[in-house]
Amino acid sequence: MSKTIVTTDTPVTAKKVGGSHTLSILVNNTPGVLMRICQVFSRRGFNIDSLVVSEGRDPNFSRMTIDVSGDPEGLEQIIKQVSKLIDVIHAYEHTEANAVQREMLLLKINTSGSERSEVLQVIEHFACKTVDFTPTSIIAMATGTTSKIDAMMTAVAPYNIVETVRTGKVVMARGEQPT
Repeated sequence: MSKTIVTTDTPVTAKKVGGSHTLSILVNNTPGVLMRICQVFSRRGFNIDSLVVSEGRDPNFSRMTIDVSGDPEGLEQIIKQVSKLIDVIHAYEHTEANAVQREMLLLKINTSGSERSEVLQVIEHFACKTVDFTPTSIIAMATGTTSKIDAMMTAVAPYNIVETVRTGKVVMARGEQPT
């Protein structure tokens, strides 16, 4: 009797409730702020699909980009609750229309022989960079929108993918709007 082992690299179909929403939150760079923000989402039944946190230009502040899925009607309430937390400076929802959104993917593929040239063509088609090249494997770096990264993953699925590492979304507001 065989069992299927699911790992972080096993392709699965995501079950999302509601749409995807991207939030940018500027916070004081203090211990515990991430936990308090995540609790607000958890209590409201939102799932955090991706989370990117990094120190800003001023080391006293950090920027959080959170991609969540859940009931869109409750999102406005969550933004208000997050904005009320002590260490939160501001919180905004961003759409593709008002912000630039990007992800990065590192992808390791075991390949040799004739298959290698096919993989390199796919990598070139998606304007990826080859960041490691050995006789038996290739590591490619792809950057772009979520749909581009998803399309890249679909295109290389027939090959021997060993490992993937994917960042969450990063976002920056267009024009003069604050992120």
